[in-house]
Amino acid sequence: MKKLTIEDVAQKAGVSKSTVSQFLNKRFKYMSEATKNRIADVIEELNYQPNGLARSLKQNRTHMVGIIVANIDYSLSIQCIRAIENELQRRGIQVIICNADENADKENTYVETLVARQVDGLIIFPTGHQSSAYTRLIEAEYPLVFMDRLVEGVTTQSLLLDNEMAVKTAVKELTRNGHEAIAILSLPLGENAITPRKERMSGYKKAMEEAGLPLNERYMCSVPREQISAALDELLNGPQPPTALVAANDLVLGEILKYANRHSVDIPGRLSVIGIDDAEFALIYNPAITTIRQPAYEMGMQAAKIMLSLIEDQDAAVPITYRFPPALQQGQSVRPPV
Repeated sequence: MKKLTIEDVAQKAGVSKSTVSQFLNKRFKYMSEATKNRIADVIEELNYQPNGLARSLKQNRTHMVGIIVANIDYSLSIQCIRAIENELQRRGIQVIICNADENADKENTYVETLVARQVDGLIIFPTGHQSSAYTRLIEAEYPLVFMDRLVEGVTTQSLLLDNEMAVKTAVKELTRNGHEAIAILSLPLGENAITPRKERMSGYKKAMEEAGLPLNERYMCSVPREQISAALDELLNGPQPPTALVAANDLVLGEILKYANRHSVDIPGRLSVIGIDDAEFALIYNPAITTIRQPAYEMGMQAAKIMLSLIEDQDAAVPITYRFPPALQQGQSVRPPV
């Protein structure tokens, strides 16, 4: 039996081969509904299966996009990936997902591997602060989108939360409930702190100053995940313990809640808690934890749309940093101090 070609579809539908090609690539801008329906009906009638490899070679496209995640444990990463994958698959593009485990060398290897596989573009939650790998991609006009984090010296399409506003919202909610001794607990800052950590700590300092509250060095903690329990011991059992605590991300919040369970810390009786990032487990905990939501799914959808635009029209790319607004999600973990 003769293998069907795009020409067979075009002849039966009474249109040109280029019109069928536009249909297969979901470019419907100048195509009438009647033409779209006629081509779709013919494809279904003939059971025509387009040759994906041939199309990729002809267009110099693979219809694949690489996603490199700094840490797939974060709820933000999972929700963003889901949105990106849904939107790209809707446009006939598959994704390859790689987890860098916060390791810059691993990330660089993934970049090299995916570029060698000729993916059409890369969406990266960057781990590194060495700009050279990213700069080479930009110089080559390679479609590149950053998620959640910025890299100094690299200008590309970037999407992230308004991190300072997120912490300001948390502090404002705590001061509204009468708290003054407010602490923040973050994963390590250090010399190469990632964007959210730096900006959230900066937002905390600004929020406290705007509220007219003194900055206490003891209340600004940044430690590795495995040291959070010890840091909480020191914070809550030392002189002038805080009455409220802001968890700088969902991983930190998880450790705080584990500690509270182990040591019978009454939330919010002894300690009011607000978490940045809208982790699902925050709603399961008793009491439900008040959180600052970042619109992760919306961010992922926007990242996918930007990537599609870069792939289809690279000349139109003007690097923009998109900041998404946070939203307070009320739980029962905040109450006025005793």
